[in-house]
Amino acid sequence: MAIAVICCISTAFAGRPDEDRDIREFLQKLYASRAELLLQGDDKLVSDFYSDQEALSRHAKRMELKRSSYLRAWAERRNVKLVSAEPAIRIVRLKKDSGAVRASLVQSMKLTYRYDNPLLPPHHFGIGTRHSLTLRQIDGKWYVAKEWYLDPFDENPDLIPARVQRRGIKPPADQASAAAQTGKRGDIRFNREQALAYANKYAGSAWGAGNDNRYNRNYRDYTGLGGDCTNFVSQVLGDPKEGGGLPMRHGWRYSKTAGGSVSWVRTDNFKQFILYSGYGKLVAKGTFSELMKPTKQYEKGAFQGLLPGDVIGYELEGDIDHFAVFVGFDDNGYPLVNCHTTDRFRTPFDLGWDRTTRYWLIHIVE
Repeated sequence: MAIAVICCISTAFAGRPDEDRDIREFLQKLYASRAELLLQGDDKLVSDFYSDQEALSRHAKRMELKRSSYLRAWAERRNVKLVSAEPAIRIVRLKKDSGAVRASLVQSMKLTYRYDNPLLPPHHFGIGTRHSLTLRQIDGKWYVAKEWYLDPFDENPDLIPARVQRRGIKPPADQASAAAQTGKRGDIRFNREQALAYANKYAGSAWGAGNDNRYNRNYRDYTGLGGDCTNFVSQVLGDPKEGGGLPMRHGWRYSKTAGGSVSWVRTDNFKQFILYSGYGKLVAKGTFSELMKPTKQYEKGAFQGLLPGDVIGYELEGDIDHFAVFVGFDDNGYPLVNCHTTDRFRTPFDLGWDRTTRYWLIHIVE
């Protein structure tokens, strides 16, 4: 197992130099131990970083144990073995406040799994999260008093759907050509290769992304305004310089002064636009089990009808809750996505979702 933590202080800390050093070392050890927890599930790995005497600290610890349980359960259901977790943290701010220290940081996590088949190489994927912590001391030792972040693994491991026995998908060139022709319209120009490059470059804080793990600064970040996932997908499809170049329309557009239109940034509105505009065609929709099983049309499951640069909607209780960009398959044919909120890079499409989720597979016509 490899654990690597990079700590970069982005703002000055108004405290003693030795105190500043102690806090940085504490945060390095905290995230390294939590990464190891993801792989091993031993709560002793993180017990020293929390206080059992404070409710919010106990809650923060429970959440880390829960996410470890979820990730390891997902790996077991998908018949893969998690082999490494490598976190890198970038500290954005440290501030002293009434005996406590408030920290804001970004974590870029590289995770690796492998299949039992020795002929298949390990697959690496990235997760990026933004954290806000309050640190306090007991008898000179720092601990996490409370923490907040959007956790992509905050799910019930008992609701992970069982894997479906199927052969992996390795689309041949003729299949890609056929899929590209499906629903083709002469008035649509979509640069699929450029869209995929955009999705990889601007996948944010997730390990593996480009642009120094930053979003495209030509667009607003909607993370604090309901989420940035649909804004990112719209950029991938519609950015005229680096993205897919789909022409913006009155109902789906972005401007520097007004920001994104409703259909540009909101999930359900985007779904309606992309399907009824003719830009997208619904390949299939259903639960994990429904989409992964062979059918007469798709002998290896419905994902066979997608190409890199297509999009996936995530439906919960009748509403689209999230959108991601489909970026291809791992070497065993498992579907992968890039997205924002939280940031993901070549991540298994269902990681962080459960058996109640319905997926909308949408092919962007060319």
